[in-house]
Amino acid sequence: VQLQASGGGLVQAGGSLRLSCAASARTFSSYDMAWFRQAPGKEREFVARITWRGGSTYYADSVKGRFTMSRDNAKNTGHLQMNSLKPEDTAVYYCAARRFSGSYYDTSDHTSYDYWGQGTLVTVSS
Repeated sequence: VQLQASGGGLVQAGGSLRLSCAASARTFSSYDMAWFRQAPGKEREFVARITWRGGSTYYADSVKGRFTMSRDNAKNTGHLQMNSLKPEDTAVYYCAARRFSGSYYDTSDHTSYDYWGQGTLVTVSS
């Protein structure tokens, strides 16, 4: 499956952005989706995950209460609504996907995901 992330940009602290991740696969509804981010000089960091049916979401503590992940399987698209943005949210954001298998995996480990988008840059100014 191919993933295309979009929606990044420059925003002031306290502002909002909505990222989108468009998937090519008609079986997109069979994939768990996640967002990761990577700031300059730092390792890739887990942000959020949504299960293949959209029934369960999980967030990093650093974004909990500010970010909301959703998906529209009919449109093969996932979204990350980011509110109350902070300068420390500045990073390249990547969407990722993993085909649902029913087996356990580490949600926050980037190696758990098989498919990645190209990344979209989010810059939050103070």
